[in-house]
Amino acid sequence: MAVAFSGGPDSTALLALARHAGLVVTAHHVDHGLRPTSGAEADQAAAIAVALGCPIVVHRVAVAPGANLEARARAARRAALPAGAMTGHTADDQAETVLLRLLRGAGAAGLAAIEPGPRHPLLGLRRAETHTVADAVTAVHGLSPVRDPSNDSPAHRRNRVRAEVVPLLADVAARDVVPLLTRTADLLRADEALLARLAAEIDPTDARALAAADPALARRAVRGWLTVSGYPPDAAAVERVLGVARGDALGCELNGGLRVTRSAQRLTLGN
Repeated sequence: MAVAFSGGPDSTALLALARHAGLVVTAHHVDHGLRPTSGAEADQAAAIAVALGCPIVVHRVAVAPGANLEARARAARRAALPAGAMTGHTADDQAETVLLRLLRGAGAAGLAAIEPGPRHPLLGLRRAETHTVADAVTAVHGLSPVRDPSNDSPAHRRNRVRAEVVPLLADVAARDVVPLLTRTADLLRADEALLARLAAEIDPTDARALAAADPALARRAVRGWLTVSGYPPDAAAVERVLGVARGDALGCELNGGLRVTRSAQRLTLGN
């Protein structure tokens, strides 16, 4: 198995637990070169991996400073890692993801957040638990997990959600809100799966079927049809296509120079 390995507490716990479970794992560390200390952090991560009996591959990528730095660094990291690499996301990460997507106005698919499964085996653990594991296993070898100073920077929205929003919600609710948020994600994921199956029964190129379908399912069918390279269309584009299916217009323009037209009750996507 491949493990996305920053050398931080979560990924260190993942690597240690994977080894304890008897898996043969290779650690993959991505050095973005964004900090003067990134090279030293890569060396520190490599020392941890070797101590745990794992080979490590260091991927060095270039991410230029500028707008959307966090998103671009994340995209570069995903591109560098092997497909299916395991990550150390925890229940706390899941809760933060739900809140971040809520702030972006996401629907059920977005609020379902991180998909549980082999790629995310630690989603049932809390961050405090993974940190305890990481500190214990590195201390045995006279090492310590990598501490990323950017995790404390309020410049990143996730950090503010972690440091400010989650504690405030817990104070207002008078309880730990992480289990509540992760349960919400689980419920919405189940709902999303059912709705996706129902929407898959609709032919999005059949104008009559699309116009007659429940609007929520019709929107999903159109969104799936128009999703290109993992990028879904915006809500306005979906509504324009539904208008064409209803006969409100003979065609509509989409982003990227694409156009949907209707002829003989069939919808066609083209340039």
